[in-house]
Amino acid sequence: MVSRVRVWLNRTYAENVFFMDQLRRNPSDRAVEIHATHGDADSPVLAAADSADLEPEGLSPAAYVEYALDQCQRRGIDVFVPRLHQSAIVAHRADFEAVGTALLAPPPQAVAVFHDKVIAYEAVQAIGVPVPPWWRVRNADELVAAVEELEAGGHKACFKPASGAGGVGFRVITRTPFSLMHLNGFPTPYVPLDLVRQVLEQADEPVDWLVMPRLEQPEVSVDCLTGPDNLVRLAVGRTKNGRRRGFTLHEQWLDPARRIAEGFGLHYLSNIQFRMFGDRPVLMDVNTRPAGGLHQLSLCGVNAPWAAVQLALGEDPGEMVPPFLGQDYTVVSGPRPLRPLSIPQQRTEAPEPLPAVPAPAAQSVETVTTEAGAPATATATAPA
Repeated sequence: MVSRVRVWLNRTYAENVFFMDQLRRNPSDRAVEIHATHGDADSPVLAAADSADLEPEGLSPAAYVEYALDQCQRRGIDVFVPRLHQSAIVAHRADFEAVGTALLAPPPQAVAVFHDKVIAYEAVQAIGVPVPPWWRVRNADELVAAVEELEAGGHKACFKPASGAGGVGFRVITRTPFSLMHLNGFPTPYVPLDLVRQVLEQADEPVDWLVMPRLEQPEVSVDCLTGPDNLVRLAVGRTKNGRRRGFTLHEQWLDPARRIAEGFGLHYLSNIQFRMFGDRPVLMDVNTRPAGGLHQLSLCGVNAPWAAVQLALGEDPGEMVPPFLGQDYTVVSGPRPLRPLSIPQQRTEAPEPLPAVPAPAAQSVETVTTEAGAPATATATAPA
């Protein structure tokens, strides 16, 4: 009898409830138990797990590694998918292997390269992958100089932290004075240059920003599955153009993604993002972790989370090609149940399907997103 697989996801994005769903619906029909930890007791990831714990707050990276090792040993974790403190955790891969846990994450050298976007851009340029022009700025004068140079070339300037994940801290520079226009309607990423300069001049410490031209759509996120032998098993592009989403296998996106994944050893799951600068794709960002939208590949008949777990367990799924590309779709909202009681609360039996009637008053729900456009196979994704 094949033993069940125990997988742990630490403090991760809410939409990874669908990563967990795919592990349970794996094509190998293998039993999977999922452990989840988070700092927020109302994270839907905790509700979706078979067992869950609240994470202690205020731990240093080193202390968090000790906490993680204890979780793995005590919970009998076979595969650990780390997001929080990934850099510190992968530096102790041998310690996790010693307690019987495989890390579904790249080696420390690869994580370090892509932690800092300046180092990342310099590194990928060296292997021939195009990047947009960029300036690293730490004060108001450097910011203004970079913005003026970009505007002189006919570009709109934007900035984001030199290290960080997702769209946190991303802003677009405008010359429009601050007015009621900025206070009407929904918030936007646009910020007036004079206000940003004023804030920097009054700040007690320097910032560390990357200034670059605002890149054009489409945005293409290439999800890669790479083995410990540095060979890509799967590469599929997910396209974003306004509300419309879709998939692509065009080599103008996949070839540079493969070169990055294989050249830097981005083992297991990574996400490599491109946008257009003029008439050519350029690198926007590299995530050394599974993308929040990875589950959308199920619309192409692919279960990437399970293939990654197989790789981590030494069961190579071989080269994977989507049997088809799903039709274009968009993102809409839907509910997801939350735990009615405080953590820890362990699941003792398989959850029942959500009823088709309003939930009882004691039950909480969180809004998550679903993929429209393929009614029979539509998947869902939740905001972090």
